[in-house]
Amino acid sequence: MLIPNGTRFWHMPAGRGCGAQIHRAISHWPHQAVRIPVEFESPGDEVIIRRDGDRVVFDPVRKRGLIALLKTTKPLNEVFPEIDDPDPAESVL
Repeated sequence: MLIPNGTRFWHMPAGRGCGAQIHRAISHWPHQAVRIPVEFESPGDEVIIRRDGDRVVFDPVRKRGLIALLKTTKPLNEVFPEIDDPDPAESVL
């Protein structure tokens, strides 16, 4: 199979019953590339690449907002002291 940029690509089903597939790495010195099939597509446009023994693992970078972060925190069971909070118009610079 020819990818639009002219690079050759080979695809062979692995037949392992778990959705695994065998793909050939394409060398472009000093880099190596592998086409990731759509069924393995990751959300977003960034991944974290790490080694796990002799495996290379791609984890999606999940961008989380403040609301998502706050949902993971536990409520504070503290009583906060009263503080002197003067009106800004009364402050002297």
